[in-house]
Amino acid sequence: MSAGLTMNPIEPLSDFAAILRDQQTFGDPNNDEGGFSNSVNNGFDKLMVQSGLDIAPGVMLFLCLFVGLISGGMMFVFQENPLTAAMLGALGAGVPILVAVIVRQRRQQKMMQQLPGMIDELARAAKTGRSIQQCWEIVANDTPTPLGEELKTCSNRMRMGEDLASALLELPYRTGIVTLNILVTALGVHQQTGGDLVRVLERLSQTIRDRLLFLGRLRAATAGSRLTAVLMLGLPVFIVLFFTARDSEYFPKLMASRMGQNVTLIGIGLQIIGTIFISNILRNSQRS
Repeated sequence: MSAGLTMNPIEPLSDFAAILRDQQTFGDPNNDEGGFSNSVNNGFDKLMVQSGLDIAPGVMLFLCLFVGLISGGMMFVFQENPLTAAMLGALGAGVPILVAVIVRQRRQQKMMQQLPGMIDELARAAKTGRSIQQCWEIVANDTPTPLGEELKTCSNRMRMGEDLASALLELPYRTGIVTLNILVTALGVHQQTGGDLVRVLERLSQTIRDRLLFLGRLRAATAGSRLTAVLMLGLPVFIVLFFTARDSEYFPKLMASRMGQNVTLIGIGLQIIGTIFISNILRNSQRS
């Protein structure tokens, strides 16, 4: 290659945006009449996207099945009781989902810590007179993971030809951070109507810092209550597993009587209702 030959960069064209592939999902977020099954599928899709795990949803389901079979098989070899093996297998199948939930929570907390600094850098880049797309690309390259990965995804979509609003549309969904809706809206409005973007970004950064301070105080004040709630959810399950492991005939004897069956079904139903209720409270209290 000769020394005088230069490589011209590819200009973003809107025609390139047509080749962007949407992520495969099980649910349909646009279908409000899908019922409970569609809600579960949408929740699972959201968990896989927001956890940042680089595995397909189908692989996660296979992993749940594999862990469940291993757990149930080990219990069956130990006690030779199909009922106990099925119970432990069901619990084991939920372990990968629990791990994904924990990973998502830690990832969102780390991104929230990175967000004020990222917005400050975006404001400093905007002061230089660059376009929003150029400022966003600079910030995306300078921001470490995990927030930097999501910013680079948006930057790549803009380089492929999508406009700013379309490229940032899925950012709050992919991260699970409600605060990013404000940033996306501010950038979209500025692109359409103009205005003092630097002042808006500086105020937004200070607002997020104040919100992080408030959430930190809230978590510290409610730490005991949240721990008690988690203990209330997990204690009944561990009690049943303890007595079943201690006496393999405990659960079959309980289910042999009509009263035992009714009490067990009522207890399972109340446990499910309590889990959903407490989970919603914990999720709303930690919403970022």
